[in-house]
Amino acid sequence: MDQSNRYADLSLKEADLIAGGRHVLVAYIMKPKEGYGYLETAAHFAAESSTGTNVEVSTTDDFTRGVDALVYEIDEAREITKIAYPIDLFDRNMIDGRAMLASFLTLTIGNNQGMGDVAYAKMHDFYVPPAYLRLFDGPSTTITDLWRVLGRPVVDGGFIVGTIIKPKLGLRPQPFADACYDFWLGGDFIKNDEPQGNQVFAPFKETVQLVADAMKRAQDKTGAAKLFSWNITADDYHETIARGEYILETFGPDADHCAFLVDGYVAGPQAITTARRSFPRQYLHYHRAGHGAVTSPSAKRGYTAFVLAKMARLQGASGIHVGTMGYGKMEGEASDTIIAHMITEDSADGPFFHQEWLGMNPTTPIISGGMNALRMPGFFANLGHSNLVMTAGGGSFGHVDGAAAGAISLRQAEQCWKEGADPLEFAKDHKEFARAFESFPGDADKLYPGWREALRVDTAA
Repeated sequence: MDQSNRYADLSLKEADLIAGGRHVLVAYIMKPKEGYGYLETAAHFAAESSTGTNVEVSTTDDFTRGVDALVYEIDEAREITKIAYPIDLFDRNMIDGRAMLASFLTLTIGNNQGMGDVAYAKMHDFYVPPAYLRLFDGPSTTITDLWRVLGRPVVDGGFIVGTIIKPKLGLRPQPFADACYDFWLGGDFIKNDEPQGNQVFAPFKETVQLVADAMKRAQDKTGAAKLFSWNITADDYHETIARGEYILETFGPDADHCAFLVDGYVAGPQAITTARRSFPRQYLHYHRAGHGAVTSPSAKRGYTAFVLAKMARLQGASGIHVGTMGYGKMEGEASDTIIAHMITEDSADGPFFHQEWLGMNPTTPIISGGMNALRMPGFFANLGHSNLVMTAGGGSFGHVDGAAAGAISLRQAEQCWKEGADPLEFAKDHKEFARAFESFPGDADKLYPGWREALRVDTAA
């Protein structure tokens, strides 16, 4: 059934919809299955996203038609479909009238993803008008809170040197805590890897106690504050809260040294909002485990990594992993800086829409996935700043002189970039950075040909 007469209006202008302030705008890359018309399929997509179905129903009235989602722009050659969703369509909390991301996703990538006339459809951008934006929580804590704990300036406080304890599973509590201590002698921030929690060989409470002790000892040894991001992800929100409360109780006066990590893709918006609202003073660390199932460029359905990051800011994530923009081991490209800009700036351009955040707190880009000191000068040059958290697992624990030296090499890499120095010349006066070349010779060969001669490293070694 062709529903384009009702669910499409190509006379609508995007500028007018934005000025009106009553619609969420969503841009999809969409392709109909063979034998279906483009506008017809786009209209069916909009109908299924809002008030319609595949047949006329007797319960539709004039009011219902007033909240239809409408296709307002198509570009068949580029497979672009843009749909305007009236904000009144989206569910609100009974308790406080606030918006919920679950409703946004249910409408915009719900049943429409599986319709028989759609070959594929993927959300690439969305625009939130002020009237709807104000109903989202947004972040309650930011990187400034971490800088404050570290004794840094709260503006441009700079690079937070972090790691992930490796192996990701298999360490008992004491070896895990020992690894934390070793890294903290040179670095700032440690995060749980996403599978770490309450395994039978590593009981959560014992691990928390031993890491709290390791943090105290590392702070006493170095005279510098340290940070840990704890995984509190769980199916049951009572479990999430119980883990968070136990961490705060155990760390006591160092409670503000703890971030709470939640796997926001696999556990969903409820897990993020539970952490955001139950622990508003803790840095909320959004981990993206599993997101590649829909965000990968090879995936034709779902949404992009850009969309995921933008949604995370709405929900209240203090920081979210954004990949390595092509400089590490994960999928990504240098142009992925658009993700970092969208979540950190108050006014930013996406691939299809400009977004004004109206003072909503920023979300920190968290960089991880195959990074080490040699890759970082180029990464920072591409991004243009170093106000972020980097969690380099192999880049720290793979350093030939150990985790502390690995952490120092990461810090020196930022210094090299800030000074605009030639990395090979800089390495001659910075031992830990120099030893990173020997630690990661494959990267060194690719990025800095001739490094062995320049640094007088025995090529036969």
